[in-house]
Amino acid sequence: MPATETFRIPKHRRHVPTARRQVRKALANRGVTDQLADSVTLLANELVTNAVTHCRTSCAQVEVKLSLHEAQLMLEVSDPDRDRLPRLHDSAPDEEGGRGLVLVAALADEWGCWQGPYTKCVWALFALGEAESARTPSTL
Repeated sequence: MPATETFRIPKHRRHVPTARRQVRKALANRGVTDQLADSVTLLANELVTNAVTHCRTSCAQVEVKLSLHEAQLMLEVSDPDRDRLPRLHDSAPDEEGGRGLVLVAALADEWGCWQGPYTKCVWALFALGEAESARTPSTL
């Protein structure tokens, strides 16, 4: 059975650092450190920033979920703007944004998105190396 930690933040840019700190703390508490923790934290930051920037639902909350199952770590970021799925695109060199999903695709082993009845979710999957699997307790 997967071990999961879930938290929510208000949909506002000022709460993105809070989400980043909570992800980092959850990972550290479970022995996920070093480059993997850096990658997961960076992608959590990108996905939460995308959610608070692009979600058009007022007074919304963004949900961040970390799940650990066997040798995989899943990061999921959900928001209630279910009709606007993100898509990967090429950004011009002079564009200020638009590279978040490129970063997700580069750092995660797999990624994607899905629509629920009231939400959308963007997820990133990371394979745990032997060192992380050995250090990581079965609860997150």
